[in-house]
Amino acid sequence: MRVLVTGGAGFIGAPVVALLTAAGHDVVAFDVLHPAAHRGPHDAASDVDVPLVRGDVRDPGAVAAALRGVDVVVHQAAMVGMGTDMADVPEYVGCNDLGTAVLLAGMARAGLRRLVLASSMVVYGEGTYACPAHGAVRPAPRAVDDLAAGRFEPTCPRCAAPLLPGLVDEDAPLEPRSVYAATKVAQEHLTAAWAATVGANAVALRYHNVYGPRMPRDTPYSGVAAIFRSALEHGVAPRVFEDGGQRRDFIHVHDVAMANAAALDATGGPPVGFRAYNVASGRPHTVGELAATLATACGGPPPVVTGEFRAGDVRHVVASPERARRELGFTATVSFEEGVAALSRAPLRV
Repeated sequence: MRVLVTGGAGFIGAPVVALLTAAGHDVVAFDVLHPAAHRGPHDAASDVDVPLVRGDVRDPGAVAAALRGVDVVVHQAAMVGMGTDMADVPEYVGCNDLGTAVLLAGMARAGLRRLVLASSMVVYGEGTYACPAHGAVRPAPRAVDDLAAGRFEPTCPRCAAPLLPGLVDEDAPLEPRSVYAATKVAQEHLTAAWAATVGANAVALRYHNVYGPRMPRDTPYSGVAAIFRSALEHGVAPRVFEDGGQRRDFIHVHDVAMANAAALDATGGPPVGFRAYNVASGRPHTVGELAATLATACGGPPPVVTGEFRAGDVRHVVASPERARRELGFTATVSFEEGVAALSRAPLRV
């Protein structure tokens, strides 16, 4: 099967390319090599011999050319992370939403009806919470005054009691709380509309906190694991925001590539339509745990808990991986301890 992987030169895209190639697919990597992710010489998919088409998903001509002869698209191309400030908004919307719209239009014209979309857990905003008195509730965005005072935990919107975080599943409401999150929700909605209109099969993979080798270093567009690893590489203590108690599900990039392979198999037949899946380990850890474990593995200075915060951040997002296990046959295999130890020794992108 001929597979086009957009963003195929990226941190996640390159392992997807390698895995699908090893599985016997005819893979084409399509990537604009955006400077937010690629600062140095291109080294995409260095372990496999695949064509690299350098092009922009916002360019209809480049997309049409890349789609020729393709059976299915795995759409990884996107700007990720929190960015620097609101000046990034046009680039996020252009790369993520306009790019997805151009790709979907090109697929419709080419008669392609199978898509795997890289989405993100950021579509949920905060995770799932329960109040001891009022049951399941959706906390409001955390107030800046509370964050500045060190009150980081969301409270019940009805009685202000502390909340108990739980597992977020794919039926949870979508409530984006950053520009990046808003663009990922838009990508999902565009994809669902395309699938319904043309009778296509689309799978959205909501990645949780992905980490692993060849993460981009020293950039606001990278994940927290890469930021910590970059600091430790320079002998600097990782700086942990808030109190370090933020809970996340850290999933290794190898497992994410495996999830894409499983989703590709799932798009081979009915039912037609759009379906979302959490891609998570099911074993949450705090950001403070990540920093401390990585510092120990690197033999570097222990993390510094700063109390700093970013207004767009959420407190706890912990996923249920059950739907992906049940319907895709996907279960993460790389343990947190194994993955973090490997990250401590792995190269980052220049």
